[in-house]
Amino acid sequence: MPRPQIDRDKLRAALRKLGDEYVFYILDEAIDLLPVAKLAKLAGRYIDPSRLRPDGKAKGGLLADVKAFEQASLRGEYYEGFNVNSKNFMDMSKGTRGWIAECHRLLDRCVGRAKADDPVDVRASYEIIFGLLHHIHECHDDVIFFADEAGSWQVGVDWARVLPTWFACLSATAEPDEYARRVADVVGELTSHDRGKYLAAARRIATPAQRKALRAGPAPANS
Repeated sequence: MPRPQIDRDKLRAALRKLGDEYVFYILDEAIDLLPVAKLAKLAGRYIDPSRLRPDGKAKGGLLADVKAFEQASLRGEYYEGFNVNSKNFMDMSKGTRGWIAECHRLLDRCVGRAKADDPVDVRASYEIIFGLLHHIHECHDDVIFFADEAGSWQVGVDWARVLPTWFACLSATAEPDEYARRVADVVGELTSHDRGKYLAAARRIATPAQRKALRAGPAPANS
């Protein structure tokens, strides 16, 4: 497959027209794409390199990192508000942008590890992130700050990419009624505008028994 061609001048011009938050997200993703030597050269022009040296601590796995993200989120480490007025009501604080970028990065890791890791751990990672999104969806104003209308839809999750791998992990680890209930909960709350499309995807991935449970409708959680 031919490598995509990009005109660097056109890219620079396009970046100048993007909102600050999108430039931030592009830079955040580039951290994982650049070789270490080029990343060190780029970052060293703007940040003291001594602040960026590894501290020698062992890196955690996916689930450990997601749990740490959950704890930091609920402690309010990403929460950063500002006085809202008619000029800045569409802005996002650095803390909110940082939380969204980290959420996307961890969901990308979940997608990437879904076939390689234990589906129990990957599902648990997904569920923790979905729990945080549910918390935001309920308009709790303590994890991240939105100047305008709050809601998990502002996080901009690529559900078409995320949900199929979550369905696969869920199918491998859940009984039929639980599968039907969790699919209905997540699809109904977080992706209601595309509910039919995602329910169809969940049916394709489900086992025959899970597919039957989906057709019958989710059983109550305490059944």
